[in-house]
Amino acid sequence: MGNNVPKHIAIIMDGNGRWAKKRLLPRVMGHKQGADALDRLLHAAGGMGVEHITVYAFSTENWKRSEEEVNGVMGILRDGINKYFREYSKSNFRVDSLGDLSRLSPELQADIARLKENSKNGKGLHITIAMNYGGRDELRRAVQNIAREVKEGKLDPDAITEDTITQHLDSYPTPDPELIIRTSGEFRISNFLIWQGAYAEYYITDKLWPDFTPEDLREAILAYQKRDRRFGGRNEGGVWQSG
Repeated sequence: MGNNVPKHIAIIMDGNGRWAKKRLLPRVMGHKQGADALDRLLHAAGGMGVEHITVYAFSTENWKRSEEEVNGVMGILRDGINKYFREYSKSNFRVDSLGDLSRLSPELQADIARLKENSKNGKGLHITIAMNYGGRDELRRAVQNIAREVKEGKLDPDAITEDTITQHLDSYPTPDPELIIRTSGEFRISNFLIWQGAYAEYYITDKLWPDFTPEDLREAILAYQKRDRRFGGRNEGGVWQSG
């Protein structure tokens, strides 16, 4: 796929509920099919040259959904963790999380902690799961932690830089995503990686997440490779200029 493959791809996995509704199935079945789609994609991504994948599994707003759907998503997550211990360890994946996990059940928190600990030395694809995650909530918690350090005299307010904020985010030290994919044709950030995605390229597809395939990921990467990434500058005759 060439050398210009995004090292970090983030994905807003949208459309599970609509996928199920089109088939007159319970919404939880859409999430189950979405988990299967993610499984296929993770096993293919490393071979394309991708090093990091971050997926939006459950947002801070998703608690507003029905108890049945929320419980279904949590059950699917636990199934995925068990699948790692059965199969993924052979793939050498490394798994991390984003978000405030304190609202999750103690059992699920323990599962996630065990998964992160057992996979921390993995040299393969780095997978980050955003659970009870919201970009604004992440920034709020980062600001609170910075404020505590200032109050304790550990940090001079005038010394706070963009790097200071970055280092207090859930995602640190994972590099920012170069490409963010959103399925189901929606053109919204949805409170996802709003700091880290400042210069990401977006790729929108009408496909619902359960129908998204490794070949669709390949097409998204190819589309990314055709973009002219200027980061606020301009490319004139091969020379980057600001303005």
